[in-house]
Amino acid sequence: MFMELIILRHGKTVGNTENRYVGRTDEPLSDKYIDEVKAQGSDPEVSKVYVSPLIRARQTAQIFFPNAKQTVVDGLREMDFGDFEGRTGDEMVNDEAYRKWVDGNCEGPCPNGEDLNVFRNRVCSAFKQLMLDNIKDGNEHLVIVAHGGTIMAVMSSFTEAKSPYFDWFVPNCHGWRANVELRGPDSDIILTDSKYI
Repeated sequence: MFMELIILRHGKTVGNTENRYVGRTDEPLSDKYIDEVKAQGSDPEVSKVYVSPLIRARQTAQIFFPNAKQTVVDGLREMDFGDFEGRTGDEMVNDEAYRKWVDGNCEGPCPNGEDLNVFRNRVCSAFKQLMLDNIKDGNEHLVIVAHGGTIMAVMSSFTEAKSPYFDWFVPNCHGWRANVELRGPDSDIILTDSKYI
């Protein structure tokens, strides 16, 4: 069985425009950039959309898919940057813990937050369950509105290409469209024909 996935990143927040680490912070869309989200258009035909619990994802989903019922999935929330949360790289240039994290390709633990592996495992577990539930129900389309990190975790883990995590970065209001297939004796979820949207 084939299913189409659309996974999108939320619109800009003030923190995004200031290049701050915005993970667990429940920051709304920036009033200044709501028109940017609206300019992307909307699809009133979508009846259901899965969203992160954070308000920026829910607001974006409401604009993109105004007639859709939103189902909140806690596991799709953005990475928890711990002590780096709400700060910019420039503000932390002399922070030893931050320098160590950056020098380690941002894969190690954020003090009082998550590390990349914990984050990816959380997101991928939630995503896999969503896929299996929707395939079981016979759904042909699945739409998710979440975060940049969420998208990178999903695409780097489930695509045929197996490209590295940061290769899947997308700007705000963009994402990926892909086909979902089940393969192998364990019915592994594979995303194919990924297209940037």
